[in-house]
Amino acid sequence: MAIIDRQTATLALAHALSAAERGLPVFPLSATKLPALRSPHRHESPPVRCRGACGLPGHGVHDATTDPAAVRALFAAAPRATGYGIACGRPPHRLIGIDLDVDPAYGTDSAAALQQLAFQHLFTIPDTVTVLTPSGGRHLWLTGPPDVAVPNSAGRLAPGIDIRGAGGYLVGPGSVTTHGGYRLAPGTAHLPPAPCPRALLHLLTPPARRPPAPPGVPASPARQGHGLVQFVLAAHEGQRNTRLFWAACRAYEHGYGDALADALTEAAVRTGLTEHEARAAIASAARLSVRPPDRL
Repeated sequence: MAIIDRQTATLALAHALSAAERGLPVFPLSATKLPALRSPHRHESPPVRCRGACGLPGHGVHDATTDPAAVRALFAAAPRATGYGIACGRPPHRLIGIDLDVDPAYGTDSAAALQQLAFQHLFTIPDTVTVLTPSGGRHLWLTGPPDVAVPNSAGRLAPGIDIRGAGGYLVGPGSVTTHGGYRLAPGTAHLPPAPCPRALLHLLTPPARRPPAPPGVPASPARQGHGLVQFVLAAHEGQRNTRLFWAACRAYEHGYGDALADALTEAAVRTGLTEHEARAAIASAARLSVRPPDRL
């Protein structure tokens, strides 16, 4: 087992160095897809919010570098690393990761959802670097302009589509995890990351915050959640539960989930779910709506 571990670590370093040569900032990951180096501040109290300014390794994505000597030093300090992360949002590529997840149990077809968004918003999904994940999903690599910071999100664009941008990271191809390996999709290894279509970039960046409502005139949850209710009403068989769960998550994230629960339940029942099924999906969204993964 020790020989296999050494071979895996050696291959992980080799893949990381290759990525760094192409201008992609990298750092070592463990088999759990988490940073392989523990924080040097883990025993300090009160907790220290350091992003590497102390000069020590162990700051996760903030350790990412393209310098070969620094990459080797990071992996030497993490001898059991089995993979590497690629920091998103950093020059020169300013990588944006589009994670198309697969979840047959919930009828999630994230690739079809992305195609539908492309049709609705008049953009073409470009040929680009594509990484196949152990779960059967895929990561599309796109690049962003220097004046736009794309935030990380999970399911905001559509159910099953996660976005990794500034401050996040992607698991690099060649990495080995407890669930399997990440590898380049056939025919994409020679491609550079393609520029993100402008219309898609607009969808990935949140709109400017609206000014607060005048005192005494709060916006009603019914008005705020009208689009979410319509989203649920438009569900077809096979996507009713997924659409309801996604809409409920958005409602709870914006602070009016409880107030909109009855309207969402009524909409879901009209599409064919039972009231019990609808209430259960909304309750799950209430529990999980603050789930912010920081990796893909």
